[in-house]
Amino acid sequence: MFSEEKLESLVDRFEMLESRMASGAEADTYVELSREYSELQPLIASIRAYRAARAELEDIDAMLADRSTDKELREIAEAERPELMERIEELAQAIRIGLLPTDVADEKSAIVEVRAGTGGQEAALFAGDLFRMYQRLAEKHGWKVEVLSASEGEAGGYKEIIASFAGRGVFARLKFESGVHRVQRVPATESGGRIHTSAATVAVLPEVEQFDFEIPDTDIRIDTMRASGAGGQHVNTTDSAVRITHLPTGIVVTSSEKSQHQNRARAMQVLRARLYEAEREKRDAARAAARKGQVGSGDRSERIRTYNFPQGRVTDHRINLTLYKLDEILAGEALDEIIDALITEHQAALLAEQDG
Repeated sequence: MFSEEKLESLVDRFEMLESRMASGAEADTYVELSREYSELQPLIASIRAYRAARAELEDIDAMLADRSTDKELREIAEAERPELMERIEELAQAIRIGLLPTDVADEKSAIVEVRAGTGGQEAALFAGDLFRMYQRLAEKHGWKVEVLSASEGEAGGYKEIIASFAGRGVFARLKFESGVHRVQRVPATESGGRIHTSAATVAVLPEVEQFDFEIPDTDIRIDTMRASGAGGQHVNTTDSAVRITHLPTGIVVTSSEKSQHQNRARAMQVLRARLYEAEREKRDAARAAARKGQVGSGDRSERIRTYNFPQGRVTDHRINLTLYKLDEILAGEALDEIIDALITEHQAALLAEQDG
């Protein structure tokens, strides 16, 4: 449970932020204050509602304990009490969840990497389906999507695509998408009607600004290459493609758009995200093990979710959730149902750890 002292200190902090914002703080300070204020706001609303409901319960109990309370008032109080008790428990649960330790990266934008795994051309087509699913989810939430690099499949889809999904709290909603996604369907090229199984991997990384995570120039080697188009033809006559190698870790990132300056910026953006995520994993060994198991190698057997086209179902194997809404999920409309269930399960696990 939680202590009244803890709740009181949070309310005091919230009221102090309110006061400082109202007193005309400087622009930079105001931005910081308002960010913390908006993060605390839902929790403070739950605390105030919880306290009001507790006070109401005390009034009802006092009325029921008073022998002079007339019969009609007593009946009303007795009828209201169970409903009020239920509301108090709901608010207490909301407070417990609000007090859970948060991932510092949750409020950040995200870099989403989708790669074709087992299954050849069909895997590349499925990687394309997954990326479009995330694009549609982004449209629904008002996030901005920018493709940073893409390698198209021979028959469509993507061998690999990396994109920035910008918006507040994107990482919190997408981080559980990391892992191997498996598809079962009859490919368009399959004349015998046989169901094929393919896979694609998804990695979701928190996007970080340069001031969040600086990379010394001495730690990187930048190589420029001539960008090639279809059939080996040069896209242009300048050396525009950029490959950045992070020397301490050996991580290599490439970008091959038309502008060399833009390529360098995009490659650094992806490199920062990968290094930041690696640092977060070092600090949390348990999380590192979980992510390694989720992302895997792209093999069919290592899966977090299966998309079964013949049966029109999607199953998330981590929480044993099956929804017969395959089209709505791939359209980005019903994906939130799975994400919400994963977040709820994660919160329940954290609460169980605290209570234990």
